[in-house]
Amino acid sequence: MRVALVHDWLNGMWGGEKVLQAIASMFPESRIYTLFSDPEHISADLKRHEIKTSFIQHLPLRRKYYRHYLPLFPTAIERFDFSNFDLVISSSHCVAKGAKTGKNTLHVCYCYSPMRYIWDRFDDYFPKDSINPLRYRFIKYICRRLRRWDVATAGRADLFIADSKYVAARIKNYYGRASAVIYPPVDTDFFTPTPRPTEDYYLIVSALVPYKRVDLAVKAFANFRRKLVVVGDGPMLGELVNIAGRNISFTGWVDNDELREYYRNCRALIFPGVEDFGIVPVEAQACGRPVIAYAAGGACETVIGQTEPAAFPESPSATGVFFKSQEPDELLKAIEVFEKMTFDVQQIRNNALRFSRETFLEKFKGFLTDAVGIFRSEGKFELEARLLR
Repeated sequence: MRVALVHDWLNGMWGGEKVLQAIASMFPESRIYTLFSDPEHISADLKRHEIKTSFIQHLPLRRKYYRHYLPLFPTAIERFDFSNFDLVISSSHCVAKGAKTGKNTLHVCYCYSPMRYIWDRFDDYFPKDSINPLRYRFIKYICRRLRRWDVATAGRADLFIADSKYVAARIKNYYGRASAVIYPPVDTDFFTPTPRPTEDYYLIVSALVPYKRVDLAVKAFANFRRKLVVVGDGPMLGELVNIAGRNISFTGWVDNDELREYYRNCRALIFPGVEDFGIVPVEAQACGRPVIAYAAGGACETVIGQTEPAAFPESPSATGVFFKSQEPDELLKAIEVFEKMTFDVQQIRNNALRFSRETFLEKFKGFLTDAVGIFRSEGKFELEARLLR
């Protein structure tokens, strides 16, 4: 079978790229199509594949300002020719799902999310008070056009796979499409517990950008007698340092070995934002550490906890604690509850094992086998209804 993989862009190894790498391992002869690629920032496994890039690859200052070329992304993805392929798998958080295929090619989209920055998270990415009014009007105009394109091209994917139930609901809301749910793979073989006792700090692992809400945790800990370690970097670093107390330290990005040690040794991971899936809480749980999370998004599917404090001590299967609103005081209340609880390291790790690479590959292969079988025998007519009923 001739297989093409389509990914939005390749300039790092984040959650989506790790999913792509797992999918690519199933099809070692597949070709990867992407808007642009920086080979020095992607894994050796991905570089073993032939990688085809679009005209975006050669635009001026692309490495630093690629987000400014967003209005050109739909045109770029539509210029790829997939007529010689039997199966196209798009790995999409932006425009990859808009890849054009013909009636003889099955297109399956693994969707991390409809574009957050043009839909419900627009204000998080483009705060009106922080942007020049003329530029803000231009951004709104571009996003209106992108929303129309996004909806109009939703039918190009014959089948959708969502990376969480939360994303499946967003796909249904914005595209009117059903989707299967297959959770992304987490490297549970690498992220493992340690027999050493934990150290006395709480942990955040995050890009330092507004929608991650790291500011919420920094404000909460600023006058709190607990240590907080923030692993990550981003445009908000200076602002966060300015409001942080001496009990809060910033490490910048660290390599995987260091990250694993931070996970293993923390009292708990703090997860204050809303993510479509959120790989970080699963990595922490794979290391046997509990999670204190805002009760929204993918965390509600990956962390076992409740939002009623009285119920926490009575839940032996708990792997974390939730707080109901994104307010510093609510986070502090959750920490107070957390510190009265006891957790079972193995129980926490067992929860993370639901998201292992092996589980992902098994479910993804099973879905593709069914989809290709129906497509070959009956074509695309009502394929979604037949497979996802």
